Amino acid sequence: MRVDLAYGRGHLSAEFPDALTTLIEPARQRGLADERAGLLAALNAPVAALPLRDQVGPDSRITIVHTDITRATPNERLLPWLLAYLESAGARRENITLLNALGTHRPNTREELEAMLTPEVVENYRCINHKPENDGAHLQFGVTRGGVPALINRHFADADVRIVTGFIEPHFFAGFSGGPKGIMPGVAALKTVMSNHGYAHIGDRRATFGVTAGNPIWEEMRDIARRPGPCFLINVTLNESREITGVFAGDLVEAHAEGIKFVRASAMQPVAEPFDIVVTTNSGYPLDMNLYQAVKGMRAAELIVRDGGTVILAAECSEGVPLGSPHERLLRSVPDGEALLEKLAEPGFVWPEQWQGQIQALIQRRAEVHLHSALGDAEVRAAHLIPCRDIAATIRAKARPDSRIAVLPQGPLTIPYLPDSH
Repeated sequence: MRVDLAYGRGHLSAEFPDALTTLIEPARQRGLADERAGLLAALNAPVAALPLRDQVGPDSRITIVHTDITRATPNERLLPWLLAYLESAGARRENITLLNALGTHRPNTREELEAMLTPEVVENYRCINHKPENDGAHLQFGVTRGGVPALINRHFADADVRIVTGFIEPHFFAGFSGGPKGIMPGVAALKTVMSNHGYAHIGDRRATFGVTAGNPIWEEMRDIARRPGPCFLINVTLNESREITGVFAGDLVEAHAEGIKFVRASAMQPVAEPFDIVVTTNSGYPLDMNLYQAVKGMRAAELIVRDGGTVILAAECSEGVPLGSPHERLLRSVPDGEALLEKLAEPGFVWPEQWQGQIQALIQRRAEVHLHSALGDAEVRAAHLIPCRDIAATIRAKARPDSRIAVLPQGPLTIPYLPDSH
């Protein structure tokens, strides 16, 4: 069978042996007939909160948190509709700040902000990047479980009305994206994120796709996100065409819980037994723009691959690892994944964005990982992965006559799992 794999801004077509292959895709969800009307309805009838228009006035200082360039949230549609709604409710444009929730990612350029938010929004509103490395740009709200200051962006914390936007999908160590994650790590300081994403938390078996209760990462995110005070959540769910399939607005945790129920039903699928070979993607652009993000696709495959099996990841990585990033420098500092895990386990050792390297190394304890990308073979090997120039040829080399092969063409938009793991 020929399967189109999400890859970059398009698709990569690959051939798979029919009799051996199981295709695993998200349950098809139709987009809303009128996305704007769906948003407005949710704003006016939110979950466990007053309608948003009843919370704003002409003197309200409003901060709107939005996702950055690495996320698929349809900001270019949501934000103009939301801004028009706020102004119709009496909010003044000069009192509105749009805060780009970078987490620990690089700042986005003006051109990227215009692509995400529209040129009109960037021209007419205050649009700023979060600054995770600048402790002075934050206010402290207690400490993390690890005793590190819990620092949240000052623009967000000082606002009279706090609005958090984003989208919900299964997340490879926080359970699900969206909700509290828009605040912590979205607009938290680097040291706060480092504590939450630390070695022990990432290594916890409950820190995985689809798990929130008992997940130490998600539970701490929730607790810290609540500390600055009430905020209004606007999260959407999407299909593979980036059409909005649902809008969940209101209380940060309760509205998010409603969205989780919706996503769990469509995106998480049980499989009866592990596979010998799992081919996955990172859902195409923008999620596969670099290798750092692409660990999510590896993790989705690892959930259902047998011990000693093979994972093949198709991720374009148009921005590289990226070059010179903390992730790349960490990978290059060790000869292999086991050495990386030993380094991370050293008392007192911390490294920016170390969690991606840790998760990759844990996956490689269980399976061989091949990467099909735009990276050169030397770059792939320096990241401790095996270059794959031809997916079909790699499958032929690895498969036996009785091999079981799984394909996740949309990557972590579908989260397969073994029944005894959830």
